[in-house]
Amino acid sequence: MNRHHALSMLVGYLEAHRMGWDSSLFLDVNRLSADTGWAHGFMAGYALWGGLVALTVAWACCGLSARRGADRRPLAGVLLTAVATVAALALNQIINPVVDRPRPFVTLPHVLQLLPHAADGSFPSDHAMIAGAFAGGLLLVHRRWGALAAVLAVFLAFARVYVGVHYPTDVGAGLLIGALVAVVLVVCLTAPLARLLDRLAGTRLRPLITADRPTAT
Repeated sequence: MNRHHALSMLVGYLEAHRMGWDSSLFLDVNRLSADTGWAHGFMAGYALWGGLVALTVAWACCGLSARRGADRRPLAGVLLTAVATVAALALNQIINPVVDRPRPFVTLPHVLQLLPHAADGSFPSDHAMIAGAFAGGLLLVHRRWGALAAVLAVFLAFARVYVGVHYPTDVGAGLLIGALVAVVLVVCLTAPLARLLDRLAGTRLRPLITADRPTAT
């Protein structure tokens, strides 16, 4: 047996093992979904658009808070968090087709699917990547708003599994990758963006950058 064949067998074994527990956990959540019909409407709405709206509201509130005071770094972090959500979504347009993992309602029988969805790639989840970017970025900017965003993001990830359109590893990987994108952008670019915002605060754009009134000279 050559090394290439041995490596292929190992990769196949690990993938089959992962699919086993991943599918099993998905089916556990799907059975929970089947037993909680009273929550279907809320969970479907949250999984489709409600979670992203809630995260956007948390981001906006954190941004309003970041406009207070002379330190521009919190506002820079909030703005970079928004950039990270777009960057994470763009990155997934590369990852998703390469992995090309079938969705659970395609490969597993008798899946309760609460949302209609195209049978495109499942890994990682777009929604989870955006949610992870929101949470990862805001956690670096403001502890309380970041903690709220993290709770909303994890619940959104769970909701995507609950409605039958993603495996747990789809959303788990999405959260982690999105958060990593946000952390890299916020850590690397906050200082230069804060300096730019400080200069812009001396222009007509000041009302957009700070809630403080200019001091009299």
